[in-house]
Amino acid sequence: MYQIITGQKSIKEITDGSILTPEGFQCGGVHAGLRYNKLDLGMVVSEIPASCAAVYTTSSFQAAPLIVTQDSIASEGILKAVIVNSACANACTGEQGYKDALNMRKMAAEKLGIDAHHVAVASTGVIGEYMQMGKIAAGIENLAIGQTAEDAQNFQTAILTTDTVTKHCCYSAEIDGKTIHMGGAAKGSGMIHPNMATMLGFLTTDANIPSEHLSAALKEVTNTTFNQITVDGDTSTNDMVLVMANGAAGNRPLNPNHPEWPVFIKLLQESCGSLAKQIARDGEGATKLMEISVKGAGSDEEARQIGKQIAGSNLVKTAVFGADANWGRIIGAIGQSKAEVNPKTVDISLGNIALLNASTPVAFDEDLAREYLMNDKIQIFVDLHLGSGSGMAWGCDLSYDYVKINASYRT
Repeated sequence: MYQIITGQKSIKEITDGSILTPEGFQCGGVHAGLRYNKLDLGMVVSEIPASCAAVYTTSSFQAAPLIVTQDSIASEGILKAVIVNSACANACTGEQGYKDALNMRKMAAEKLGIDAHHVAVASTGVIGEYMQMGKIAAGIENLAIGQTAEDAQNFQTAILTTDTVTKHCCYSAEIDGKTIHMGGAAKGSGMIHPNMATMLGFLTTDANIPSEHLSAALKEVTNTTFNQITVDGDTSTNDMVLVMANGAAGNRPLNPNHPEWPVFIKLLQESCGSLAKQIARDGEGATKLMEISVKGAGSDEEARQIGKQIAGSNLVKTAVFGADANWGRIIGAIGQSKAEVNPKTVDISLGNIALLNASTPVAFDEDLAREYLMNDKIQIFVDLHLGSGSGMAWGCDLSYDYVKINASYRT
């Protein structure tokens, strides 16, 4: 466990925690037969009605489950459960796909004995294939939920597609003298370039916060976390991050005027940031996580633009994979962004190795730089010397395996 100091408060990471650590949640996963011999259907349930918020892909082709989830949340701003399947995205499936998503919601609600509009639906997998509703129905019937570490692991596994590892996190903070927990699970490995990507993220918290304020907080935090990762520059049809807050911790209702609102924002920031970085690290075929730090920009937004441009550059990504300290590719990426740049004032460093100072090359030890680039986490620092704006972005290297994985994705 470690602490992140926020003013007089600290955010604590619970390394053995999960999406079930917050009070009042259950989850599970089952093999429904959508995938060969793998868990492929999962559910998270709040024992009491939970405030909720979600952000969705900006793709023009939003999948049917997202439309159904938006309908559920718009009804009351309250959820009790989310049902998730992998293998089939149920995207670009027309009226039948929409009916299947509604039916999936109905079946989950009937199993739990709750109203259908208190259930969110999420799907991930191959686009353009219809749901195997017989298998979905049997899977929901057989799905067992609980509060054990195995239940959490089953859910985390059931939502994966080409991921090589599960992604999860858990943090806590003190608000109003109460210990607030936040846990999360996510999937994402390829087709990652959010404004949102084929990425799903689910967060639970026992904080007491109305839906309208939870929604505002999630949108704010998403801009600096999930929307700052990129694997391959492609955005999917199914991306969604969803948060449920059931208030079981007993704090006073949170809002932007609450004296400890910044603590909650930081708690959400750490949780989303952790999941985002885990997704970037597990990019399809990836061997290294890239972390880009930009300062001295005209604004935070422009700093984030440049960071994501660097993280998403195929030339930068392949150079990192090949351990080639070719800073010209970083300059090229910076120059492609729409952010303001003075071509005479840019500094670039690779870790603590200076490569460029005031846009002038710095002599550096190529062998030392190559050795640094063999690490599994690569940090690139950029200083534009224009203003006070700063931002970060995360990505991964581009390897031969990325092509192999995606050349045979449907098989």
